[in-house]
Amino acid sequence: MRWHRHGTLLDSFRHAFHGLAYVVRFERNARIHLTVSLLVVCLGAWLRLSRIEWVFIIMAIALVFAGEMLNTVVEVVIDIVTPHQNNLAKYAKDVAAGAILIAAIAAAATGLIILGPPLWERISAAWTG
Repeated sequence: MRWHRHGTLLDSFRHAFHGLAYVVRFERNARIHLTVSLLVVCLGAWLRLSRIEWVFIIMAIALVFAGEMLNTVVEVVIDIVTPHQNNLAKYAKDVAAGAILIAAIAAAATGLIILGPPLWERISAAWTG
C-alpha cells in the first residue's frame, strides 16, 4: 500500500469505507453492535419514535460503533508496535475495551428508557385486547 499525504475527498471517503468494512468483517463485537442497531432501528420505526427519541437512539448507536472502531485501532496499533507479550500493551487494550463497554451499557440504558415504555404499552394492549 502506498501512503499518500494528501488525496482527493473521494479518496478520503474510500479509505473511511474501507475502515468500516474492515471492522465489520473482522471484529465480532462490531457485527453484534450492527445487528442490535438494526433491530433497534426497526423497533423504533414500529414504535414511531419522536424526532428527539431518534436523536438519542442515533447518538447511542454512533457512540458505540465509533467506540468499537477506536478500540480496533488501539488493538491493531498495539499489535504492530508490540509483537511480544507486554503488560502495558495488555492494560491499554483492556482500558480501550472497558471504554466501549461503558458506551455499550449507556446505549443499552438509553434504548431501554426510550423503547421500553412504548413497547410495554403495545405488548400490554395486545394481551388485554
